[in-house]
This record gives sequence, C-alpha cells and structure tokens, in this order.
Amino acid sequence: QVQLVESGGGLVQAGGSLRLSCAASGRTFRIYYMGWFRQAPGKEREFVAAITSSGGSTYYADSVKGRFTISRDNAKKTVYLQMNSLKPEDTAVYYCAVAEPNPMGPSPKGPYDYWGQGTQVTVSS
Repeated sequence: QVQLVESGGGLVQAGGSLRLSCAASGRTFRIYYMGWFRQAPGKEREFVAAITSSGGSTYYADSVKGRFTISRDNAKKTVYLQMNSLKPEDTAVYYCAVAEPNPMGPSPKGPYDYWGQGTQVTVSS
C-alpha cells in the first residue's frame, strides 16, 4: 500500500500563491501517476493536474492551465502543486492521489488507487 501526507494548504488573497506538497511512502515502486484533485462545497471532486513518475509528462484541467504547475521529486517521493494567480473559485479541499498501472490502461484522470486526507485551500476576495 501507499500512504500520502499532504501539506501546504491555507488561506490566501486572490492573486496570491500557494504550494502544496504530497509525500508518498510505503510500496511506492508501482506508482505511475501522481495527481491532484479538488472538491468545492456542493460540487463533485474534479481533476486538477497529474504527472507521470517516469518521464514527467504533465496534464492539467483547463481551469488551471497557465496558473498551476505540477512537479515531482522522485528521490523524495514527493509531488508538488504550485498555485499562482489564485482565484476565489479555486477554494476547495485539495486531495493528493497516486495511480498504479492497470489492465485498462493508465489515464491521468484515473482511476487512482490511493488518496490523501485532503488539505483546505481558501482564496479570499
């Protein structure tokens, strides 16, 4: 199994920046994708960004392209989400997730196999 520990959430003003971190531990050798999802009150969980463990290919939701950057440090088994130019509509609980290869073929949007507990990001004004 894989355990995920998230950090970096908080309260920022519109236009500000935050960087989320997610450290993986356990049997991490099978990880293919590391990704971020978010869920705002009254809405379903939505895909934000993903990155492959091997190669570093990145994928983004249209709503965050040009503002968010996903990266990873394989040596530290950590994935980051740099969030710039934050908007109030970015307010949500952000979840880190990892995906292993599956017989149906991997996809940056899922399915994901392990999830973190989530960290609150609140953008004021």
